[in-house]
Amino acid sequence: MSVDDTPLALRCSLRGSRLIEASAGTGKTFTISALYLRLVLGHGDEQTAFGRELLPPDILVVTFTDAATQELRDRIRARLVEAAQAFRDELVAPDPILAALLAQTPREQWPGSARKLDIAAQWMDQAAVSTIHSWCQRMLREHAFDSGSLFTQTLETDQRELLAEVARDYWRLHCYHLSGAALGWVDSHWQQPDLLLGKARILLDQPLPDSTQPLQDLIETGLQQAARQLAELKAPWLNWLDELAPLLEQAREAKAFNGTKMNRGHLAGWLDKLRSWASDEDQLALDIGKGFERLTPDGLAEIWKTGSPPQHPALDAMVELKASLDAIRGPEQAALRHAAAWIKLRFEAEKRRRAQMGFDDMLTRLDAALQGSNGERLAQVIRQQFPVALIDEFQDTDPLQYRIFDRIYRVADNDQDSALLLIGDPKQAIYAFRGADIFTYLSAREATAGRHENLDTNFRSSDAMVAAVNRVFMHAESQFPRAAFLFQRDGANPLPFQPVKARGRKEVWSLAGQPAAALTAWYLPSEEPVSAELYRQQMAERCASAMTELLQAGQRGEAGFVHPEQGMQTVRPADMAVLVRTGREAQAIRQALAARGVRSVYLSDKDSVLTTQEAQDLLRWLRACAEPGNDRLLRAALASTTLGLGWSDLELLNQDERLWEQRVDQFRDYRRRWQRQGVLPMLHGLLHDFQLPARLLLLADGERSLTNLLHLAELLQRAARELDGEQALIRHLHELIQQAGEGAGEDQVLRLESDAELVKVVTIHKSKGLEYPLVFLPFISHSRPAKKGEPVRVHDGERSRLELEPDDDTLRQADQERLGEDLRLLYVALTRARHACWLGLADLKSGQSKQSVLHRSAVAYLLAGGAPLPSSESLPTWLQAWQPDGKVVTVTPAPEAQLQRYQPLRAESTELSARMPAHARFASWWIGSYSALTISSEQTAVPTDSALAERMTDDERHSRFLPLRAGEPATIHRFPRGPQPGTFIHGLLELAAAEGFAALAEPPAALDWLYPRCQRRGWGEWTSCLAEWLSQLLRRPGVIPGTALALADVQRGQYQSEMEFMFSATRVDVQQIDQLVCAHTLDGMSRPPLQRDRLNGLFKGFIDLVFEHQGQYYVVDYKSNWLGQGALDYTEDAMRRVMAEHRYDLQYVFYILALHRQLRARLPDYDYDQHIGGALYWFVRGIESDTGGLWQDRPPRALIEALDRLFAGQPEREASA
Repeated sequence: MSVDDTPLALRCSLRGSRLIEASAGTGKTFTISALYLRLVLGHGDEQTAFGRELLPPDILVVTFTDAATQELRDRIRARLVEAAQAFRDELVAPDPILAALLAQTPREQWPGSARKLDIAAQWMDQAAVSTIHSWCQRMLREHAFDSGSLFTQTLETDQRELLAEVARDYWRLHCYHLSGAALGWVDSHWQQPDLLLGKARILLDQPLPDSTQPLQDLIETGLQQAARQLAELKAPWLNWLDELAPLLEQAREAKAFNGTKMNRGHLAGWLDKLRSWASDEDQLALDIGKGFERLTPDGLAEIWKTGSPPQHPALDAMVELKASLDAIRGPEQAALRHAAAWIKLRFEAEKRRRAQMGFDDMLTRLDAALQGSNGERLAQVIRQQFPVALIDEFQDTDPLQYRIFDRIYRVADNDQDSALLLIGDPKQAIYAFRGADIFTYLSAREATAGRHENLDTNFRSSDAMVAAVNRVFMHAESQFPRAAFLFQRDGANPLPFQPVKARGRKEVWSLAGQPAAALTAWYLPSEEPVSAELYRQQMAERCASAMTELLQAGQRGEAGFVHPEQGMQTVRPADMAVLVRTGREAQAIRQALAARGVRSVYLSDKDSVLTTQEAQDLLRWLRACAEPGNDRLLRAALASTTLGLGWSDLELLNQDERLWEQRVDQFRDYRRRWQRQGVLPMLHGLLHDFQLPARLLLLADGERSLTNLLHLAELLQRAARELDGEQALIRHLHELIQQAGEGAGEDQVLRLESDAELVKVVTIHKSKGLEYPLVFLPFISHSRPAKKGEPVRVHDGERSRLELEPDDDTLRQADQERLGEDLRLLYVALTRARHACWLGLADLKSGQSKQSVLHRSAVAYLLAGGAPLPSSESLPTWLQAWQPDGKVVTVTPAPEAQLQRYQPLRAESTELSARMPAHARFASWWIGSYSALTISSEQTAVPTDSALAERMTDDERHSRFLPLRAGEPATIHRFPRGPQPGTFIHGLLELAAAEGFAALAEPPAALDWLYPRCQRRGWGEWTSCLAEWLSQLLRRPGVIPGTALALADVQRGQYQSEMEFMFSATRVDVQQIDQLVCAHTLDGMSRPPLQRDRLNGLFKGFIDLVFEHQGQYYVVDYKSNWLGQGALDYTEDAMRRVMAEHRYDLQYVFYILALHRQLRARLPDYDYDQHIGGALYWFVRGIESDTGGLWQDRPPRALIEALDRLFAGQPEREASA
C-alpha cells in the first residue's frame, strides 16, 4: 500500500499539534477510535508513533455534550474489543484499518497486542472521555494546590436566583439614592431590578471596565450631553420651517411637482410634526416616515416637473437628520455597562464566598490558574497526566476553551513530547449563539500551519448526492471573490471548500424505474416578491403534497431504493426528514402533512418540555393531589386540557355529590401513594386511572403529549430526591415553568415522541450528526438579516464583541457574519441526505416593501454571490448556475398543492390465541369493607375500601337544600343535607382532631377557624351556626354515658383520628356474619338482610376516632344523618331505628373487632371486658337533644370472639359455637 493510499487514521502523526478537518460523512468518529487504537498499541514509526504505549487514563478525549461523550466512549470500547478479537485471529474479515494493523505487527506480537487491547477495553470506564466542562472541574479538584482553587466546591447548575439577588443588591446600592433627572431616567428605562438584569445579562460575558463614577453623575452627564446635542440640532429648524413652508406651498399651487407623490395632506403633516418636534426641547423621537426621503434635494428632484426644485438649508439638513437623531445616545450604554460591570464582579465574589461554581466557572477558573503565576507548573502537571489529547468537534470551541488547550499543549510550538489532535469541520461551525467561534478555529488553523490533515472520502451519501453538494459549493468557491464561505481575502482563504470523494452506496434512489436526481430545486413561480408568510404556507402545502405523492408511489412500487442484490425497498415515511429553522416552520409543514394523513414527529434542541400545555396541567394535578380537600384546586385539575374530561362529565360532578366525593377520595389516594411511594408511581397511577395513554394515542398529536407527560414525571422524580415534601416539589415545578423561556437545560429539551414509521421534522441545528435517506428543505430561502436598533455581536480580529447600538458599518459586518453562519448551516442541512434533497426557493420581500430580499439568504449567495435578483421571473434562470442535468441536479417549479390522502398499509394481522393456564383457577381475592356489604349494585361505583365509602350511607345520595326564609335563623337542622355537606362535617371533625379538640372549644376560636373553610364551599352564611354547633359539640359532657367527659377534655396522646385497619378474611360467609350480628345486637330488631357472598382477601376500614379514658378504649363514629326538623327527633328509639335501617350494627361490630385485635396484639394483659369501652355513634345534628345525639353499645364478648374465629378461617361450627 503506498503512502497516498494509506488511510489517514494509520499515517497521521501522533506527536505535536495537528489539525484534522473532517467534512460531513467522512468517518470522523471512526478515525478517532482508530487513532485511539494506535495510541494503545504504540503503533507507528519514528516520525508518527507517540513513543510509548498508553492506557485509557492517559488519553484525554474531549467532546461537547454528555450524549456525544457516552457515544464516543462506547464506540472506542467496541473498537478496542473488536481489535482484540482481530489480534486473537477471531475475525474472519477484519476491516481495512484492522487488516493493516495486523499486517504491520509481527505475528508473534499478536497475543501481547490482544492483551493490551483487552486491558484498555476494561479500563474504558476510567477513561478520560468527557465534556470540556467536566474535565475542567476534574482538573480544579485534582490539582487544587497548583490551581489555587478550593478543595470542596459545589456545582450549581442553575445560578439564576443568585444572579437576580446580585441585581437586587445593585439596585439597592446604586438606584435607591438617585434623584432628579437620573431617578426619572432609571424609572422610565429600567423600572425594576429584573428588567435591568434582562438588559445587562448580554454584557456579562464581555470585558467591562470597572467604572468608579457614581451612577447619578454618569446618567446626568449622559442626559446633559444628549440635551446639548438635541438643542444644537433643533436650533435653526423653527426659522427654517417658517421659510420652507411658503416655498413648498407656492410650488404646490403652481403644480410644479407631482401632487400624487407629495399631496397637500402629506406635506402639511410632515411640516406640523417637524414644527412640534422643534418646539419641544425634550422631544427626541421624530417620525415623518417617507418625509425623511422626500424633503431632501434628491427627493424633490424626483417629483419636480417644471424648473428646478428650491434650494434651502432645511432640505440639505434633512439628508442627515435621521442619522443625527440616531447618533444621540443618551446615558443608556454607559449606565448599562456600569450596571453590568458591578453585577459581574459581585456575582463572581458571591460565588467564591459561597464556594459555588457554575458550568462556565469551571473554564474561567482553570484558565485563570493557567494564566497565573503558577500556570506553567499546572500546565506541565496536566500535560504529564494526559500526554495526548484529542479534541472532537473542535469547530465548536470558543476562545476560552482554545486558550486552555493552547496553554497546556503549546499548539504553535508543536511540542514533540505531547500530542494535541484537533478534529472538526469548520464548515459545520453553526453554534455561534452558544459562544462557539469560527475565528477560534481559524486561529488554531494558522497555529498548525503545515500540519493539516483532511478526511476526504464521504461514506454517508450516494455518488450523486456528494456530486450535487460539491457542485453547489464549488460554484460559489470558484466564481465569487469571497469564495463559498466568505473568508477569502487577497487570494488567501483560511476556510476553503474542498470537494470530497464518494465511496457511494449500493442502493440507488429511483422513481418510476429510473435513477432520480439527487438535488431538486423547487421554485415558486411569481411575478413579484412574495411575503414570508405566503412563502411558508405555500411551500408547506406543496412540499407536503410532493412527499405524499412519493409515499403513494412507494406503495405502488414506483419509488424506493434499489439494491443490486436485495431488490427495491419502497420509500416509507421514516425515510423522510424535513429540516426547519423555527417552530413556526415546523408547525406549518406538520399541519400540511397531517391534512394528508402523513404522521410526523418534531425534534428541536431549543424547545423545552416545560413550555408545553402538559407541564401546566401536571402542575394543576400535583396541586390537587397535595390538597384534595381544596375544591378550587381539584376542579382546576379535573378541567385541565390534558385530562380530557368532557363538559358533560364535569357538569355531572356539579350535579351528583357522590361522584364529586368519589373524585375527592381518588385524589386523597394519590396523595397517600405520593407520600409512600413517590411522585412517579403516583403519576403513573393517575395516567392509567384516567386512561390517558389509550385516549391520547387516538389523537393526532397524542404521542407528543404522552411523551411530554412521561418526561415531566421523570424530571419530577429526579428532583424529588433532593426536595422535602409535596409543596417543595410543586414550587420547584412552578419555578421551572416560569424560567423555561430563558432556555432549556439538556434534560428539559423535548424528546422524540416515537420511533415509529413517521416523518421526522427536525431543526437544522438538532440534525447535526444525523443522517436521513431523503431530506426536504422547503423554507431554505428565509433569512434573518441583522436589524438596526438591535444589539449585535461582531468579531474585531481578536474576539467577539457585543455592540448595543451598532452603527451602519458594524451592522454590515454583523450581517456578513450572519450570512457566513447561514452558509455553514446550509452545508449541514444538505449533507444530512444519503440519497436526495429538495430545496424550496422563492423571491421574497420583507414587510410592506416590494423589494426582493432573496439575495440576503445563504442559498441565494451560492447562486449569485449576493447580487440581487433582477426580477421574480428570473429565478429559474438564476438556478441554471447549478447546471441542472436531471441526474445530479434538477430545477422544476414547486409541485402544485393537492389534497391527496396517504393511507398507510396495514400489516397482515396474525391470529393470536391465549395460552391456557395449566394450574387450577385461583380463588377470588379482594379487599372488602363494611361498605362492600351494604352498598347495593344500583348505586354509583365507589371504591369500597375507602373512608369515603364508609360515610356515604350517612345521608341522602343527592343534596337537599332549602334556602333560609327571611328572618329564619340558621340552625344545624337546616344545614344542607347530602353526601357533600355530610363529608364536610366529617372533615371538620377530622381537622378539629388534628388541631386538638380543646383549641376549638370556644365559639370565637371556632368561628375564626371555620370562616375560610365555609367561604370556599359557598356556605359563608352558615359560619356562625357551625361555629356554635362545633363549640357545643366539643364541650358537651357525657361523651361516655354516666361521665362528665367532653371531647375537649380528651388530650392529643389519648386519641387517634381516622384510624385505618386491615385484617385477613379467608372465605368468610357473609350470611353467617349477618346471623351472628343480628342475634347479638339491637335486641334482635329486624333489619335488611345482606346479600349472599363470601369475603376472601383483606377486610379494611377507617374509624373516625378511637380514644382511651381511664383504661378503656372507645370507637367513635360521626353520623351526619338528618333525623328530623328539631332536637326532639333525636330520641333513643329514632337512633336505634336508623342504626338498623342503615345496618350500622355491622359497622360498629367490625370496628370493635378491629380494636379487639389491635389491643390483643399490643396490651400484655388485655381483657375484652376490662379494656373495651364500646362504640359511640354520634348523630351530630342532634347535639341539642336530651341524648345529645349519642348512641352507645358494647357488643357481647361472645360475638366478637366468634367473628374473630370466623375471620381467622376456623370451621363455621367452631366459630359459631
